[in-house]
Amino acid sequence: MQERPGAVTMKGSPLTLVGPVISVGDTAPDFEALNNDLQPVRLSQFKGKTVILSSVPSLDTPVCDMETRRFNQEAEKLGEDVVVLTVSMDLPFAQKRWCGAAGVTRVLTLSDHRNASFGQAYGVLIKELRLLARAVFVVGKDGVIKHVQLVKETSEEPDYDAVLKAVKA
Repeated sequence: MQERPGAVTMKGSPLTLVGPVISVGDTAPDFEALNNDLQPVRLSQFKGKTVILSSVPSLDTPVCDMETRRFNQEAEKLGEDVVVLTVSMDLPFAQKRWCGAAGVTRVLTLSDHRNASFGQAYGVLIKELRLLARAVFVVGKDGVIKHVQLVKETSEEPDYDAVLKAVKA
């Protein structure tokens, strides 16, 4: 598996990402992660819809919390043809608890804790921490990557406007 030392930082400390670099124009890799009810979910289940894939280190951190709440608000305005998936290494039980407490109903949280299928397929698995880097991918209805944003410093939020522009394009 490809390793990319220093690809991201956490509070300034360089970290290594495991997996390939995903680029605009690539076919979106399929992956399997668990939903809040411990059921497997695959990206391929959303074929024909635009998918925002939001990768976060942990929902129980302030920036991940803000990001997921923001995407939940935006999802309300985007319609039924757009699905927002937030993927982390948090256990499904923790994700379910967090969603209930945060009132998040339009974002589907998925846990990659079991085998890091998403993290490895999308090149966002942090080797040193076994967490996911902060990144956002927009997958078009045709299954092709339309937008990629790997947030260099994991403690910073993504560029929401760029993501929303890609979704609407």
